[in-house]
Amino acid sequence: MAPALPLHFLRILPFARRSAAALALALAIAPALAWGQPALDAELAATRETVRFVPDDALTRLRRIEAQARVAAPATRAEFLSLYSSAVRRTGDAKRALALADELVAYGRNERDNVALAKGLLTRTYALSELNELPAAHAAAFEAESIAQATADMPLRVQATITAGQSFQEQGNYPAALAKLQVATDLSRAVTDDAVPLASALNALALLYTDMRQYDKGWEVQRESVTVAKRMKSPGRLAIALSTEYGLAIEAKQYERARRALLEGLAVERRLGARQMIATTLVNLADSYLKDRDYGRAADYAQQAIKASQEINSPLNLATARINLGQAYLGMGRVAEGKRHFEAGLDEYEKNGNKPELQGVLLEYGTALERAGDFAGAVNAYHRERRISNEMFAEQRQKAVLELQQKYDTEKKQRQIEALRQDNRVKGAELDNRRLQQRIWWLLAVVFALASAVVGLLYRKVRHAYAQLEVKNLELKQQSALDPLTSLYNRRHFQEFMRGHAQVERRGGEDLVGALFLLDVDHFKHINDTYGHAAGDAVLKMIAERLRIALRETDMIVRWGGEEFLAFLPSVSRGGLDDVARRILSSISAATVPYQGATLQVNVSVGFAPYPLAPGGMPLSWERAVNLIDMALYLAKAHGRNRAYGVRGFANLGQTTLEAIEQDLESAWRKGFVDLTVVLGDTQETPPPAEDWSNVVAMPRGGR
Repeated sequence: MAPALPLHFLRILPFARRSAAALALALAIAPALAWGQPALDAELAATRETVRFVPDDALTRLRRIEAQARVAAPATRAEFLSLYSSAVRRTGDAKRALALADELVAYGRNERDNVALAKGLLTRTYALSELNELPAAHAAAFEAESIAQATADMPLRVQATITAGQSFQEQGNYPAALAKLQVATDLSRAVTDDAVPLASALNALALLYTDMRQYDKGWEVQRESVTVAKRMKSPGRLAIALSTEYGLAIEAKQYERARRALLEGLAVERRLGARQMIATTLVNLADSYLKDRDYGRAADYAQQAIKASQEINSPLNLATARINLGQAYLGMGRVAEGKRHFEAGLDEYEKNGNKPELQGVLLEYGTALERAGDFAGAVNAYHRERRISNEMFAEQRQKAVLELQQKYDTEKKQRQIEALRQDNRVKGAELDNRRLQQRIWWLLAVVFALASAVVGLLYRKVRHAYAQLEVKNLELKQQSALDPLTSLYNRRHFQEFMRGHAQVERRGGEDLVGALFLLDVDHFKHINDTYGHAAGDAVLKMIAERLRIALRETDMIVRWGGEEFLAFLPSVSRGGLDDVARRILSSISAATVPYQGATLQVNVSVGFAPYPLAPGGMPLSWERAVNLIDMALYLAKAHGRNRAYGVRGFANLGQTTLEAIEQDLESAWRKGFVDLTVVLGDTQETPPPAEDWSNVVAMPRGGR
């Protein structure tokens, strides 16, 4: 397993560069100046790059000048606090780093110094990111960029723009991230006396193209990034560029190139003495050999990574290294040792509280145990992963409720403020009326007051009627899109949605695809005939609720008609479709419906396929795709129920036609024109191969 790279790992320290001669001269005259202003500035300039690559040494140097720096000129003090926060964070104390960042923010606001304030907000961004408080980190990053753009400090503007782009990248807003990083790259080319801004911007842009899977553009930027790093003759910048090249090569499935970048980077990091970078590279090397199932070398590098991580007190690297070592031992058949190391790594992930990362690690754990033959352990790991997934779902739901409540409270306060304003306006009008009453007849005053009251009453009635009309319109719009029994979307809403849904076929071994799942309740007519339609309605409500639990909030669940349901998943791993089908089958079969003293338990049959389906490279319309998965559902019914049949693709289309496949899907499967997958529900036997199904008697459609 490769270590996760939090947002702060990609950040750029304040930019500066000094020649070796200038640095030596500054250090030589520093004692003579008794740490005067020039000496402090020279020491801080010499420490900037050290903070990034050898933070322990940088922290020692910064503590030595702390007393003088805290009473120095505003620019020097701000630079010191920025570097001090970064050094403390990189040595593992993110909370202390956040306190120093907040001190710098307060100092910048009090002094009305935009440069100091922008630096403080950037250091706050990186500390919050280290603490996994991403929304607050992103807010600080965007504020920092806005303030930095009003300064004349070009390196600071580049740094702030890069950080804002990376914040958009973490939010998944790639267009905004790309725009920001391209601006940062253009700005950095205008900095002629320092190559660090350009190196930082190119590195961030290459990482973004990697995330966007635009590998050709990523390699183009990466080549320039390495060229700039070599021209700078900075081992640290070269190590960063090689680390980025590793990530790009891994995502592009160029594993040998990725390993060469790691080994070359490790040599550079060891010459530099960058212990934190060494630990991360060792973890990645172990992961690269795990991908090749070279468990011996993977174990060797994992053990080196454990030792390196312990020396720098890096809990995340240590946890990842232990997990890699455990996975290597499991691959070598040393199950007990492997589980011990894996569990030690998992403990650290649980302490860190990063549930999405923990969920991914548990899936790897279950797969490794299953491959090692420890099926009981694998089942336990999968159950733990499922529990984490459920907790994340509950937390997301609670967060949505809190956000809705906050929105309601805000609107309520706005209404109260508006009411006070209205009251003040009314009081002002009353004062005017009193002045007028002294100049006009009493009769005219009474008539005017009555007319005002009538107009006000009519105005309020009109406003009230308009508000009620708005509420009714919203209710009618919602009712037209939802099924009244299950509160799921209805068929008409799905049809309108699909008319505007763009078909995009994604390719690649682990690429994300869309997916369609059609399911039908087994023996539903028997339930209605035996217990009545009220029992059938209860079963349909139960299935709707189980589908909401089994699927994600981003997935569209539709009451297709009668006892049929349809689910549209806009984004799912191509290799995970069988798991989704299995989750649907098991979730529904595990539930019961109490009804009038009886306990009803039902199963469903499922047909599914990735969407869009593109036989011969031509995507099918969603209607034809649904027709195919309906035929797959029919096969599931015909061959035993409580199972799912999935259409994975087509073959040898030159020997048949799509119309022939649609007329007889089972025959097309037996002849090898269609690739089907079969997922069994609980207690099902292994299905016979396609060629043996010619003797199975098909069930008529009415007997579902």
